Amino acid sequence: MAVPVSQGYEALHEGVALLELGPRGVIRATGEDRARLLHAMTTNHIQQLQDGQGCYALFLNAQGRILADANILCLQDSLLLDTEPGARRKVFEHLDRMIIADDVTLEDLTEQRAVIGLEGPRSGDMLGRIGKLPAAPAANTWVWWEDRIVAGISATGAPGFRLIVPLAEKAPMIELFLRAGAVISGPQDWLAARLENVRPLFGIDFSDNVIPHEAQLLHALHFDKGCYLGQEIVERVRSRGRVHRMLAHLELDTDNVPAAGAKIFAGDSEAGEITSAAYSPMFGKVLAFGYVRAEHLATGIVLTVDGAAARLSGKKPA
Repeated sequence: MAVPVSQGYEALHEGVALLELGPRGVIRATGEDRARLLHAMTTNHIQQLQDGQGCYALFLNAQGRILADANILCLQDSLLLDTEPGARRKVFEHLDRMIIADDVTLEDLTEQRAVIGLEGPRSGDMLGRIGKLPAAPAANTWVWWEDRIVAGISATGAPGFRLIVPLAEKAPMIELFLRAGAVISGPQDWLAARLENVRPLFGIDFSDNVIPHEAQLLHALHFDKGCYLGQEIVERVRSRGRVHRMLAHLELDTDNVPAAGAKIFAGDSEAGEITSAAYSPMFGKVLAFGYVRAEHLATGIVLTVDGAAARLSGKKPA
């Protein structure tokens, strides 16, 4: 299959890609009890974070289902939450309901901040050159660039960074990176790259109809942190060691990209459904995420999607 490769896709793999990440949620929590509250409301260890550090975490409901995910950055006087665009109101209201006698103040900064992605193997060099940073931040850390935050967060799983800047600086900042040689990368480019890097997306590949074990997001869980909302279900599933379905990474023997919701079959039995798919120029095949029932996850089982063979890659979400 001869598929034209876009400049945005090439930049993600060979250069510097600029991702306009849209109106991502930016929520600030201040007050003496901010770390205690976020620690009790998320799956990761917030109270051990120090200034300049961050982590990826999930918000769960009492049934252990995923309400949202977030990147949480620890500042000297606050915690900053970076959420998917469609989740910021849910996260804000979810936290706000839990503030009773706590010294915590929440601010929704979404209308005041812009979030920009800079990704690709040369993005660190460009960022250091333009920002004159001593070193680009490592994964799950962040640094100040004047009044901007630069965090080691990637949307696609490629080497990359996330900039949180004053809204008025968004257009000039984009122009600055484009003049330096960055290339705008569009949603289809990100989709292919995140499937190559096994990076699921909240609202597409997992949401409030699954628990973390089904989405294989165990890297967002801290099993020794103490109590948090939804922990009882998480621990129960861990102790039993079994779920009925899991998010799987698939390689398809076809040139046709299946639509989200396409059924996965094992012989004549329905085994699951696709959540996202794209053709990967790097792999020369279609890659996909899909939920597959546990009994069909064994090695050697032949799966099909739209009549085409689909193999389990064995790679876990990152």
